[in-house]
Amino acid sequence: MAKDKGNLIAGAVLGAFGLYVIWVATKLPYVSDVGPGPGFFPIWLGIGMVLFASVLMFSSFRTSVSGPDSEPKSWPLLLRPFAGWVAVMIAIALLGKIGFALSFVILTVFLVVALDRRPLSLAVVVAVGLAVAFHLIFVVALDVSLPKTVWGF
Repeated sequence: MAKDKGNLIAGAVLGAFGLYVIWVATKLPYVSDVGPGPGFFPIWLGIGMVLFASVLMFSSFRTSVSGPDSEPKSWPLLLRPFAGWVAVMIAIALLGKIGFALSFVILTVFLVVALDRRPLSLAVVVAVGLAVAFHLIFVVALDVSLPKTVWGF
């Protein structure tokens, strides 16, 4: 019997989604005339998801470090990951309105300050540095357009 039913359920859902991704990706060309085709990345992403899901599912049958009769998780501990997930969803919703750079900076500052409990100055430096790095890598080097605001960033 599984010791951690949450990991077992999460692994099963992740594995099912990974299998779906693989199934859809096999309908796309794996290679093209110039290199990897549109099905290349999704197939390997799906394979990775299935592998990680299987590790998660198998680990749910092992006894945890704190013992089999450990206390259930408290609500405050469960709120932190949920707050992070909600923050990511809000940042995605704001992409079209305030652009990638600003929504990414706000998201990073929130994650570092509220969830990681680090100083605001560190969060701002990390957020701006990551936003600049994303801009240099994707916009400048790879010529990928990211969502912009009316101000152009």
